[in-house]
Amino acid sequence: MIGVFDSGFGGLTILRNLQKALPQYDYLYLGDNARAPYGSRTFETIFRYTLQAVRELFSRGCPLVILACNTASAKALRSIQQDVLPYEFPDKRVLGIVRPTAEEIGKFSQSGHIGIFGTAGTVSSGSYLIEINHFYPELKVTQHACPMWVPLVEYGERESEGARFFVKKDVDALLAQDPDIDTVLLACTHYPLLEGAIREALPEKVKLVFQGDIVSEKTVDYLKRHPEMDARLTKNGKTRFLTTDTAKFFEKGASLFGMTGFSAESVTF
Repeated sequence: MIGVFDSGFGGLTILRNLQKALPQYDYLYLGDNARAPYGSRTFETIFRYTLQAVRELFSRGCPLVILACNTASAKALRSIQQDVLPYEFPDKRVLGIVRPTAEEIGKFSQSGHIGIFGTAGTVSSGSYLIEINHFYPELKVTQHACPMWVPLVEYGERESEGARFFVKKDVDALLAQDPDIDTVLLACTHYPLLEGAIREALPEKVKLVFQGDIVSEKTVDYLKRHPEMDARLTKNGKTRFLTTDTAKFFEKGASLFGMTGFSAESVTF
């Protein structure tokens, strides 16, 4: 199976894109709902939690794990890839969603001015600034943390007046920093569910970029370039769900992300 990990529910937006692009593959999704959100936690805590989840997915038969969480990708991926995999799991791979997004984001902008909405953890890590500068050093990148956006989604308030208020407030704050921004990246997997409110607040000329499309395309490309990994992945078109919270809690929350008609399994590690 392809393992897909997120601190909570947001990675379901990435999973959905993967299922569309690669419907024949089997997936095992793990949400660390009992300890979410990760956005305000320390580097050490995020690394420890993420590594525990990766090990759990490895133990359940996932040779390839995608960290479908910006905070985990920003704060834990590099250490896992460099300090853990070569010594403990040399035949397994962990991929993130920050670098593949950074590789593509410059193609969307005409003005050379990019805006990024993310969690406090993602923004403070500076990962997007570093990665985008690597591929597009000429771009001007402006970040803004949106601490209210994830709770608005998870509490089912994304269509509310409160959601429109907070989204507009954050959009205005970002554009006030750089009025020349013509492309905005949603660097949190929850944020696509606020698309309506975000588009309403953004000027029409500003493009909105979703990670799910980019990550799924990059995963397709990765498997083409690594047939040895592709050969290890089962292809029965099935998806299973794990959560560190109760199954009932996960199933209810996942319905907000369009995932219904399944049974989750509760795990501890």
